[in-house]
Amino acid sequence: MELVQASINGNKKALEVLITRHQSYIYNIAWKMVLSPEDAEDVTQEIFIKVITNLSSFEGKSAFRTWIYRITVNYILAMKKRQMETIIHGFESYFDGLDALPDTALSILEEQELQETITDVKISCTAGMLLCLDREQRMILVLGDIFEIDHHVGAEIFDISPENFRQKLSRARKDLYSWMNRRCGLVNAANPCRCPKKTKAFINAGWVDPQGLKFNAHYTKSIYEIAHKSDESDCDKIEELHRRIFAEHPFQERPGSKKVLEELIHNAFFKEHYRL
Repeated sequence: MELVQASINGNKKALEVLITRHQSYIYNIAWKMVLSPEDAEDVTQEIFIKVITNLSSFEGKSAFRTWIYRITVNYILAMKKRQMETIIHGFESYFDGLDALPDTALSILEEQELQETITDVKISCTAGMLLCLDREQRMILVLGDIFEIDHHVGAEIFDISPENFRQKLSRARKDLYSWMNRRCGLVNAANPCRCPKKTKAFINAGWVDPQGLKFNAHYTKSIYEIAHKSDESDCDKIEELHRRIFAEHPFQERPGSKKVLEELIHNAFFKEHYRL
């Protein structure tokens, strides 16, 4: 609360600390919601404009991060569709599209040389599965499963009861995990789709670039390492296996994050409004 009040009073350093402390979390949520790293940067900046312009309305009745998450959820659920959301239309067409890509077996040497690219394929492909859910389901699953937000906090963020939050999370899990069980080789060995076999097709389609990885880059830890709270997870063993696929995605620090911070701090409106 002290940092918030100092920011409202025009303390530039306090505002920088507030933004820096929460920026990566919001960016990673946005990244999961829109799939494009560039769009996620734009969404993050737009959210922080909302956060900063509404700082004076924060009353301290909940944790500051909970308050930011509420703004994040409301903004993302209401915003116009981003590019990848207009391309991915549902589970059936998504998995049919993957099946239509040619399989190319890699030699042992190729698999070793392309290991980082194969991981990029795995991350981008599974992240794309999230976009097959509608936005509310996607957001609830991202917060409740991947970032392991407590159901009571989730209920507060969405302004629903904890039981309703649990029910919505359960339905989102069922919709996503049932399709993965039927079509994804990562979770069911009976499914023929394999990341290494699809890697060359992803490269040829321009979806991954071995020389400029989009997803398997810009991180030091996974989301699992950042967010995992074993005593709060109520997943059964099967759900935990599915959840770990997404929770082990990188917790990304975009190279442009400092640029976003500078643009926010030096925005003419903020400089006037907060006397920075």
